Amino acid sequence: MSLQQHDMLPLDGNAAGGLLRELFALDLTTAEITCGGCGTAAPIGAIRVYGGAMGAIMRCAHCDTAVLRIAHTPAGLWFDMHGARRLFVAASEV
Repeated sequence: MSLQQHDMLPLDGNAAGGLLRELFALDLTTAEITCGGCGTAAPIGAIRVYGGAMGAIMRCAHCDTAVLRIAHTPAGLWFDMHGARRLFVAASEV
C-alpha cells in the first residue's frame, strides 16, 4: 500500500475530536447557518429560537424551517442539524 493510499483510509470519529473541539468551543451565534429548506444563509444569532429549560428549536427567519434542535435529556445533550445544509465559521472566529 502506498503512502497516498494509506492517507485516504477512513478513521473513526475520534480523529475529528480536535476539529470538533475547535468548532464548538466558539461563540456559534456568529457562525453562518444555511437553511436546508430555502437556502437562506444567516448568522445563528439572527434565526428564531423557540424553547425552554429542556432545549430549543431554531428556525429559519425566512421560511420557518427548523434548522437546529438542541435538547437536554437524562442521557446527555442531543444536537440535530437535519434542517441545515451547512454551518460555516469564519477563519477570524477560529
